[in-house]
Amino acid sequence: QVQLVESGGGLVQAGGSLRLSCAASGRFPGSYIIGWFRQAPGKEREFLGAVSTSGQATRYADSVKGRFTISRDTGKNTVYLQLNSLKPEDTARYDCAADRRTAVLQSLSSTPDDYEYWGHGTQVTVSS
Repeated sequence: QVQLVESGGGLVQAGGSLRLSCAASGRFPGSYIIGWFRQAPGKEREFLGAVSTSGQATRYADSVKGRFTISRDTGKNTVYLQLNSLKPEDTARYDCAADRRTAVLQSLSSTPDDYEYWGHGTQVTVSS
């Protein structure tokens, strides 16, 4: 079992920044990928990016490339999502997810259904 807890969300003005954290705990031998997603009311869950076990490989959605950055502190079992140049349309609940399967790890999957473990999310609200 892997437990994930997100934090760092809040209310920010357009153009501002936030850093979200995803802390992992529990029994998780071996490698696992962490992905970040978001979901706004009335919209489908959207892939933002993913990071490999080592933190050296990342993948981003085109919609956030250049504005959002994922990093991983393996010693703290924590993954971060840095959000810069925020826009009102970035308002959503931000979730992190984890999976240990080889195919998911290798592809840095962007598909929500590929991830087995999910946190409860943290709300980001960007005012204009």
